[in-house]
Amino acid sequence: MIDQLKWFALLTRSNFEQTVYNNIMKKKIEVFLPKSKRKSRRKDRNLMIEVPLFPGYIFVKSTFDAAYQLKILKTIGAVRLLGNHAGPVPVPETQVESLKILTSANTDLITGTTIRIEKGDPVIILEGPMAGAKGEFTRYKGKGRVVVKIDILGQYAGVEAEEDNVEKIPDFLA
Repeated sequence: MIDQLKWFALLTRSNFEQTVYNNIMKKKIEVFLPKSKRKSRRKDRNLMIEVPLFPGYIFVKSTFDAAYQLKILKTIGAVRLLGNHAGPVPVPETQVESLKILTSANTDLITGTTIRIEKGDPVIILEGPMAGAKGEFTRYKGKGRVVVKIDILGQYAGVEAEEDNVEKIPDFLA
């Protein structure tokens, strides 16, 4: 069974990454939550805080067995394993190992917030009333504001958000 274990990206509820991580650890399942340090956004604080490198996602080691995956999905805050119509799709072992090396090194990571987002890129809103919503980046509006197109029940809605509160979803998670 050990050789059948693969890494999968697990979507979590907004801001539940650490809770899901802790609860999956208690189930004796290998799990990885990559984090980076960034300056706190609170104006009354001047702290460096650890935040998930990919907001809304953690990585779990699982088999393709439905019962094993159900054990993971029954965790409070877990939403679904990322995949397609055929089922969950594993993340290459080399990518997860690279992430482990990157996050363990004491270097500053350049994350999605410092990379210019292009029209059509999949994004997630990190904070505010639309926190956790995923959509497609539409355009920069100016004065630190952006427009994100969100699919709601087959209808599209344009949502305006602070540029700092929108992050590109990495290609292998989109």
